[in-house]
Amino acid sequence: MNNLYSDLFGFILCASVIIISGSRLSKYGDLLADMMGWGKMFVGLILMATITSMPELMTGISSIVIVDAPNLAVGDIVGSCAFNILIISVMDLFYDSKKPLTSVAQTGHVIAASFGIMMLTLVAFAILMPGIFGKIAWIGGFSIFFLILYFIAMRTLFLYVKKQPVAKEKERSYSLTLKQVVFKYAVNATFVIIAALGLPYFGKHLAAASGLGQSFFGTLFIAASTSLPELVVSVAAIRMGTIDLAIGNIFGSNLFNICIFTIDDILYTKGPIFLYTNPNHIIPVLSTIIITAIGISGIVFRSEKKWKLALDTGAIVLVYILMMVVLYYKNKTVT
Repeated sequence: MNNLYSDLFGFILCASVIIISGSRLSKYGDLLADMMGWGKMFVGLILMATITSMPELMTGISSIVIVDAPNLAVGDIVGSCAFNILIISVMDLFYDSKKPLTSVAQTGHVIAASFGIMMLTLVAFAILMPGIFGKIAWIGGFSIFFLILYFIAMRTLFLYVKKQPVAKEKERSYSLTLKQVVFKYAVNATFVIIAALGLPYFGKHLAAASGLGQSFFGTLFIAASTSLPELVVSVAAIRMGTIDLAIGNIFGSNLFNICIFTIDDILYTKGPIFLYTNPNHIIPVLSTIIITAIGISGIVFRSEKKWKLALDTGAIVLVYILMMVVLYYKNKTVT
């Protein structure tokens, strides 16, 4: 029992550090982008997405290298992708009480979301038929496809953003120098990395003690905690009125998250990582495809009315809840 409490305390502590340092990391990353004169949409899709996905990256690496728990690594990534789309619904709550969030987002986000669906479909194939793409040494062939699609997506998004007119912003004065911003960025990045390394260690023990299984625990608890930087940054961006920065961060994070599979696969030398993971991970993958498609429909349709939540963001919440219920009972049946 004492071990259970100590693992729970360790898990909460690591998650808390990720929340605090992750949000600060994103803040200084955004400030750095401002000082360097980079566009907001590009920052959301590339820089902010990479920054806020660092916990998923480090959790995946530590799950593979330290505790040999590929289920936690895969569960964290696919669960984080689902949770990230759920954040759009959370942002809608903090946005205008009468106007849906997706009705004011740039249609360019559909590009990132569509590439996300393509990459998630590849993940689904890898889970159902892990050897379908063959392998290079111990690395699954699907890892190569993840990278190819990711770079095609980044190139496409770069060309799209380049075509868009950039509004001139008023000159701002900064209380910190560029050197100070870089230093604070590095310090908070270190805290995020250390905390993310501890999450799978405590998570594996809590999963065993709870009887919920690593697939469910990784998808729900670890995925939610590692996605908290995205949540904090996105809600803050909504309150500041930078809608496209927030939504770009969400879709960009999912693209980067899927590329983390490639890194995990390289580090997991026993063979292609999906050969050693629970097929139940197909549930959050398919659910994320559905809710991403719902998000796309909301951006394209541009509804002008909502009650608490818009129709699209409300549907995202319902599908997410259904996913967690199905995943929970599926794992209980197996165990």
